[in-house]
Amino acid sequence: MKTSIYQYNEQFEELSSNNVTETANLVLCFAAKKILELPTTFENIRLKFKDAEIVLCSTAGEIFQETVTDNTIVLIALEFEKTAIKTTQVNIQDYSNSYESGKALVKELINNELAYILVISDGSFVNGSELVKGINDATDNKILVTGGLAGDDDNFQTTLVGLNENATKGNIVAIGFYGKNILVTHGSQGGWDTFGMEKIVTKSKGNKLFEIDNKNALSIYKKYLGPDAAHLPSSALLFPLSIQLEGATEPIVRTILSIDENENSLTFAGDIPTGAKVRFMRANLDKLITASTIAAANTVNSNKKEPSFALLISCVGRKLVLGPRIEEEIESIRDIIGMNTVFGGFYSYGEISPFNEKGNCQLHNQTMTITCFDEV
Repeated sequence: MKTSIYQYNEQFEELSSNNVTETANLVLCFAAKKILELPTTFENIRLKFKDAEIVLCSTAGEIFQETVTDNTIVLIALEFEKTAIKTTQVNIQDYSNSYESGKALVKELINNELAYILVISDGSFVNGSELVKGINDATDNKILVTGGLAGDDDNFQTTLVGLNENATKGNIVAIGFYGKNILVTHGSQGGWDTFGMEKIVTKSKGNKLFEIDNKNALSIYKKYLGPDAAHLPSSALLFPLSIQLEGATEPIVRTILSIDENENSLTFAGDIPTGAKVRFMRANLDKLITASTIAAANTVNSNKKEPSFALLISCVGRKLVLGPRIEEEIESIRDIIGMNTVFGGFYSYGEISPFNEKGNCQLHNQTMTITCFDEV
């Protein structure tokens, strides 16, 4: 397996030494939405990578080795020598709900050789937790799945995803990896502090929250935010919710995507079931960075060989909270994984990963999620 990483600004700048332009099987493109909206963006990428499967995703920030950038294009070109890949794409508008789109997305990928699925999804119209449920049911929870939801800085308007064509709204892409030679490891951690009393969700529908402890949820949330409430929904990234789902061993984190003042509701990236136990959360900068090192440590394989490529998908909320310390999150991961590994990825509206090595795939918010790739 060979990996090259590029930044593109009118011309391609390669940082790594493995030139796989002519031989790349897969190219991952992470870029600002306004760049992906230009029709020439995909055209120029296709001219350079003529035979590769090309996946495009809008972001809330791009990860390029140790640096975090905005309004750029980061390209990761992957050449697999012993691993077959297959790509599929669906659009949420063609399905009654996100669960059905998830089932349809991976249906054509499943066979006895399937080892892993990478999912890059729209982050505005897709209910991420329902998408993941559909994927898990379609694969009988037997296939490792990681990935993330596209971003749009902190605007929370529309996101763009594309497969072998210009990126558009509502798309969900999956890449299947086949055979016994692909080695994929993963880790996902948050690091947020909980505060306040545990509360119960008393009224919700899907990913919309209406009442907590029989009181209006939006009013409660505004009370906790204080002056920051004037900047909703973006300020909600600083105060996510910890949710304990029935039957889950660990709580998950949910971030608000939008609010509706007319119906007094909050819309999250994933489901908020009635009866779930919730607590408010806030940032501890040192703990956020420490959590990233724990996620990295979980990806280290048994022979401790540095992987060829590490895909980093972190949450836009972490980026806003860490501010000028944001690159510490990336540097701490590189210290664990190794200096020879190519690092690339993006800041997202949701991260897809199991909790642990044997867990089912889940939608997370406010985590650093790492997936490492190599061939053996």
